Amino acid sequence: MTDQTQSVDLSKMAEDKSREEKSAGDERVRKVPTWKRLLHRPEFGAISGALLVFVFFFITAGDSGMFASDGIINWTTVSAQLGLIAISACLLMIAGEFDLSIGSMIGFAGMMMTIPAVYWGWPIWGAILFAFAGAMLIGFLNGYIVVKTGLPSFIVSLAFLFMLRGLTIALSILFTNRTIVGGIDKYADGDWLAAVFGGVIGKSLFTWFANIGLISSYDDGTPVVEGIPMVIVWCVFLAVVASWVLLRTKYGNWIFATGGDDKAARNVGVPVDKVKISLFMFTAFTATVYAACQVFEFGSASADRGVLKEFEAIIAVVIGGALLTGGYGSVIGACFGALIFGVVQMGIFFTGIDSDWFRVFLGAMLLIAVLFNNYIRKKVTEARH
Repeated sequence: MTDQTQSVDLSKMAEDKSREEKSAGDERVRKVPTWKRLLHRPEFGAISGALLVFVFFFITAGDSGMFASDGIINWTTVSAQLGLIAISACLLMIAGEFDLSIGSMIGFAGMMMTIPAVYWGWPIWGAILFAFAGAMLIGFLNGYIVVKTGLPSFIVSLAFLFMLRGLTIALSILFTNRTIVGGIDKYADGDWLAAVFGGVIGKSLFTWFANIGLISSYDDGTPVVEGIPMVIVWCVFLAVVASWVLLRTKYGNWIFATGGDDKAARNVGVPVDKVKISLFMFTAFTATVYAACQVFEFGSASADRGVLKEFEAIIAVVIGGALLTGGYGSVIGACFGALIFGVVQMGIFFTGIDSDWFRVFLGAMLLIAVLFNNYIRKKVTEARH
């Protein structure tokens, strides 16, 4: 090898080393450790919390039946019910707004589909569509007042919370002279739309599971779990669709932009008012899905259904990583927040702990989640500067 060739090789090595040193010191191309990237994900806290909760109850209630097939269905169903409304509450909170009327809407929508079917002779599918139309109209009105008056959505939706709860009680007494209306299951048999919200799917699969001994069964051979309740199917379906919309579509970008800075979003052409109104309508939609699943599960509607669910939904969303100030959050995180609720609520039952401690847990989880999210927000802000 000549001296000239050796000199060229040394020069290339020096240039490569210099380029690597510059890249290592350049913030734009510096590699971020995996644990830091995970820490900046909004759903990280909820997923970690869910794992800790599972480990805790597996140790303390592993032999109580909590993780048997019927036990799993129980806490999954409870989680899915809350997950339904947490999904819509998450999107609305990312857009910078709240809907405190979602719990009252559950009771109101249940009555809207039960009274016409049981007392007025409407077909079940017609009563269900009537409930959805009425609920989404109220959701539109809720959002329209917020965007046109500039009033805080907290105050507007709080007013709707009381109005809807009062209307549910007053109208149910006016038309039926009672606050619990039953008997809708007799009219629901064979109705095509009722089957979308009531009943289970996968009956033959679970029967096969029982036959091969994978799950337990009763003495007559009937599996203890008939199938997957429709509320779980709805929750999974809406979670997938909402997450895809939020992360993969222009409308999802509009939601983040609206919650981040609605004035700046308007200046770049984002239809902020339409986004907010549509999200209020979506919260009404998910509340009605929740109501329909409960009505056809229990065969009745009650004026007190959904009490305090609006606050549980908000807590689940915050645990899932969403900021109260808007512009940041995750649908998957909200679902894991709801899963934590369901596991803890049923876990307390299986371990025999006084159920009053569940509310203590909710408050503690909310405080911890807010502190954790505030810490992450500061770290993200520091990283950007």
